[in-house]
Amino acid sequence: MPKRAKSKPTRKLKTYQTSLGFYDQAIAAPSMKAALEAWGASSNLFHQGAAKETDDPDIVAATLAKPGIVLRRPVGSDGPFTESAELPTDLAEDDSRPKRKPGKRPAKTANKTANRTAKEPSRKLDEQAARKAAAAFEKEERRREAARRKEEAARAKERARRDKAVAAAEAALDKARREHEAKAEEIEAARAALEERAEAEETRWDKQRKTLEQALRRARE
Repeated sequence: MPKRAKSKPTRKLKTYQTSLGFYDQAIAAPSMKAALEAWGASSNLFHQGAAKETDDPDIVAATLAKPGIVLRRPVGSDGPFTESAELPTDLAEDDSRPKRKPGKRPAKTANKTANRTAKEPSRKLDEQAARKAAAAFEKEERRREAARRKEEAARAKERARRDKAVAAAEAALDKARREHEAKAEEIEAARAALEERAEAEETRWDKQRKTLEQALRRARE
């Protein structure tokens, strides 16, 4: 009886947060590396102190509801994280306002969160909800991977089409060059033959002319 394949263990998701450009960003991912890839970061924001893991219940709940998807909110705000966030309303005052250090929560927000946490019991997802969120993340990963493979296949197809067109153009050029060289050789051979005939004709005429001139002189004597 064939053995049944073991199911792949579900990876536990964590919520990570950073600030990039005009937005705070958060995502539910199995690792810091996965979070950095989803953010499109070119450097390790966690080592730089610009990103962190968060246990804020509201942020955790929002990201686990849409695992693998980057959620945003205007930088410096304490609003909810969503897939489409508006730009900050105070961009014009950014130059005069002190910059908030990455990874640190404003005092007002921290106090507000602390009060809310003290009043409300911490919410924990049960094992079934965690598995569902992890499965959704893996589904999103597979969708991104499929899209990447589709793009690579399209690029490979375009390269093959371009290579085929280049090969056809080069073959046509080589054929035309060979035909030209063959015709040029024929013309050169014909020119050489004509020159040879012209020289022979000059030799014949010179000999005939001398004979006729001698006959003319004898007739005049």
